[in-house]
Amino acid sequence: MGLLKANILAIDDDIDVLTAVRLLLKTEVKEVVTEKNPENISSLITSRSFDLVLLDMNFKASVSTGNEGLYWLKQIKELKPEISVIMITAYGDIDLAVRSLKEGASDFIVKPWHNERLVTTISNTLREKSGKSSNVNHQSQNAKANSNIIGESEVMLDIFTRINKIAPTDANILVLGENGTGKDLVAKAIHEKSLRSKQPFIRVDVGALTETLFESELFGHKKGAYTDAKDDRTGRFEAADGGTLFLDEIGNISLQQQSKLLTALQNRHITRLGSNESVPVDIRLICATNLPLSELANENRFRKDLIYRINTVEIIVPPLRKRKEDIVLLTEYFASIYSTKYFKTNISFSAAALQKLKRYHFPGNVRELQYIIERVIIMAEGNVIEPDDLTFSPIESPNQNEMDGNTETRLSALEKSTILKVIDKNSGNITKAAKELGLTRTALYRRLNKYEN
Repeated sequence: MGLLKANILAIDDDIDVLTAVRLLLKTEVKEVVTEKNPENISSLITSRSFDLVLLDMNFKASVSTGNEGLYWLKQIKELKPEISVIMITAYGDIDLAVRSLKEGASDFIVKPWHNERLVTTISNTLREKSGKSSNVNHQSQNAKANSNIIGESEVMLDIFTRINKIAPTDANILVLGENGTGKDLVAKAIHEKSLRSKQPFIRVDVGALTETLFESELFGHKKGAYTDAKDDRTGRFEAADGGTLFLDEIGNISLQQQSKLLTALQNRHITRLGSNESVPVDIRLICATNLPLSELANENRFRKDLIYRINTVEIIVPPLRKRKEDIVLLTEYFASIYSTKYFKTNISFSAAALQKLKRYHFPGNVRELQYIIERVIIMAEGNVIEPDDLTFSPIESPNQNEMDGNTETRLSALEKSTILKVIDKNSGNITKAAKELGLTRTALYRRLNKYEN
């Protein structure tokens, strides 16, 4: 159905919002009806024919469930299930809006919106309703949020939906998940689907920054600010101006660093070391950590006011053992990449080899699978990979119930030997060694301490 033939009902208790919708759509659609009181929804949709409803998430009405939008959405779907509903929400209610998609809403729009985006969202919803967009294309769009994020499992499709809905907003995002799950890819996908996609995407591993380098790296410095400051330097906040700043390993920064970061985020101004000039910055912030939110909430470790500042919406990236349906898909993806890279042709995996991969628990997650596939492609002598060709990384020990004591001892010795070789290879640089091993510096230090005890 085209926009010009559509009848639309807009429901919001803010008269300014209703006026803006009416003025925007009056030349775009057949008819726009606006209503301030949601109590009149039932009579309106039963007495008249509407193709689409724009529904606010919050009302000052008699229903005070804390999520009035979901209540009225349910009423609409019970009375007229064929009507498409687009929710209107504010930044703080995005989680609720995402939930509304599971309750039957077609989409949601965040206010204040860009007029062009609202018209596009309405047009796409009506087009899908009329069947002009094929189910195949729709599924393909939802099967991946970005060409580098692979997954068809239900849990990943939920994440893709969240990315698609959250990305166009400027809400601060906290990405949670174990090491190797692809948190950085999620951050990049959010940026690429945002309104800032043509602006810089700046990544900082803040967990690797010392107290001395933290301010200089993030906020920049003037020449002579400290001994080694031989030139002026632009910090990452300024470099990301207009775009997205991605702070990885946010859970590993000290309380002192947290205080400095919080000040910059609250004021949206930074001051270079050695300068008194305050510089305004316009960034969209995405943070990531391998710590669970419950651990971050410990105020001896992390400031709660900073958590609230960085966590408007959270995305939890599942470990690979929770999305085993994606193992074959990921295997084929990595095999294609490394077959090309290492000039191997017609490489395939036997059913038994794929079954071996699906049975493995992948403590190192997708990153570990990637290394396994790269290694097997390099070592492959034939075109078909068999189970015996697959070797699993000794870096992450298997679950305790999957091995006996002798096996654990042998694996521990092999792990220690591997770690020491990588550290030696990197001339004692722990940060580089940890990166090569697919660990955080903290995790690597824990292993080293274990061997010293």
